[in-house]
Amino acid sequence: MYVCGMTVYDYCHVGHARVLVAFDIISRWLRESGYSVEYIRNITDIDDKIIRRAAENNESITSLTDRFIAAMHEDEALLGVLPPDAEPRATAFVPAMISMIASLIDKGLAYPADNGDVYYAVRGFAGYGKLSGKSLDELRAGERVDVDPYKRDPLDFVLWKAARAGEPSWPSPWGAGRPGWHIECSAMSEHYLGQHFDIHGGGQDLQFPHHENEIAQSEGAHGCSMANYWLHNGFVRVDGEKMAKSLGNFFTIREVLQQYDAETVRFFIARAHYRSPLNYADVHLEDARQGLNRLYTALRDVPPADEAVNWNDPQAVRFRAAMNDDFNTPQAVAVLFELAGEVHKTRSVASATLLRGLGRILGLLQTNPLGHLQQLTGCPFSPADIAVLIEQRAEARRARQYAEGDAIRQRLLEAGIVLEDGPGGTTWRRS
Repeated sequence: MYVCGMTVYDYCHVGHARVLVAFDIISRWLRESGYSVEYIRNITDIDDKIIRRAAENNESITSLTDRFIAAMHEDEALLGVLPPDAEPRATAFVPAMISMIASLIDKGLAYPADNGDVYYAVRGFAGYGKLSGKSLDELRAGERVDVDPYKRDPLDFVLWKAARAGEPSWPSPWGAGRPGWHIECSAMSEHYLGQHFDIHGGGQDLQFPHHENEIAQSEGAHGCSMANYWLHNGFVRVDGEKMAKSLGNFFTIREVLQQYDAETVRFFIARAHYRSPLNYADVHLEDARQGLNRLYTALRDVPPADEAVNWNDPQAVRFRAAMNDDFNTPQAVAVLFELAGEVHKTRSVASATLLRGLGRILGLLQTNPLGHLQQLTGCPFSPADIAVLIEQRAEARRARQYAEGDAIRQRLLEAGIVLEDGPGGTTWRRS
C-alpha cells in the first residue's frame, strides 16, 4: 500500500490527521486479517510552497522540512498512528525520477521544451481520465490556466522544471532543474512496491490531477496497470468548505489537542467512513468525547481479562463483516457501543474483554480507563484544584452546609467534572 503523504512546510492540520488515521486503521485491519502489509507513505520535501516558506523564514529548505517532519511524527504518535514501513523523501529519489522521465521521452509520451522544462504529452496516453472519469474534451473545455506557449497542449503537465535562480536544482539530460510534483510518487512507489501493487491511497483532492497523472506516468512507462485499488479519504469540512491551508480555514492538530485529548480526535475521525465528508465543529468533537467516555466507563467498571478477540462471538462476527465492507468503521464502532451496553447491563467480563480487543484493532481503548476519564485537556481545573474542591465540599457537608456543597458540585459540573460519591469516598471523572 502506497499513500501520498504530507508536503512539509507547516504543521499538520485536521485534514492531514484524517489521512494519517484513516490509512492507519486500514493497515491495522489488513494485518489483523492475516495479510502481510508493506505500507509506504511518502514525504514531499521539495516544491514551490516549501521553497517560498523557507525564503520567507530566512532558513534553509532542509532546516524547514526537518523541523516539520519531526512535528508530524510527534502529532501522529499522539494520535496513535503507527509509523509506515518506509517513509521516503522526494529529494532522495531524484535520479529515479530522471530515469522515468527519460523512459517516457523515449516512448513518445513526454517532450523537452525550449524553456528547459519537460512535459508529459497527455493525449499520447490513451487511458488518461480513467480514474477520475474525466474525458480529455471535458478537461480541455474546463481549462482555465494561463496558456503556456511551451506546451504542445494546455492539458500537458510538467515532469521536470528548469532551474531558477536561488532554487535548489539537480543535473539532468535536459539541464539543471528539479522534478515536478507528480513524478515523485510514480518513482517512489515503483522503488518500494514494483510496477504493479495492491493499494494506492490519499486524500480525495488528489484523485485529480495528482493520481490521474501518476497513472499516466507509471502505466505509460511500464505498460502495465499501476494499482489494483485506489482509496481516497473524504474531505474534512468547516462551514461546508474543505479544510485547507490555501483557504485559511484550517486547525492544526496541535491547536485541537489543546482542547481535546488525542484519542478523542482519533475517535472523531474513526466514527465516520473514510470516504465520507467529515464536518469539523466543537459540537462533533464534544460528542466524540462523550461517546469515548461511555466506552471507557464500561471498561472502568468491569476490567477485561485480556485483549484476546473471540472471533466466533456474534458481535465480533459483525465487527469483521463491517471492516471487510470497505473498512466500514461507523458500523464497527456501533458494535463497540453494543458491547459497552452489555457490560453496563450484565457486568460481563467476556464482553469487556471483547470491547477492549476490538478497540485495539481501531487503535482505541488501550489507555487505563480511569486515567482516560480523568484527562483534563481543555478544562480550567487541575487535579490538585479538583482535590481541594472535593475536600471543601466534604467539609461543607460535614457542617451541614448542603447548599455550599451543592454549589461546589455544580461549579465542577459546569467545567465538565462529574463527582461520584461512594463507600470509599468521592471520586471524579470528565463528564
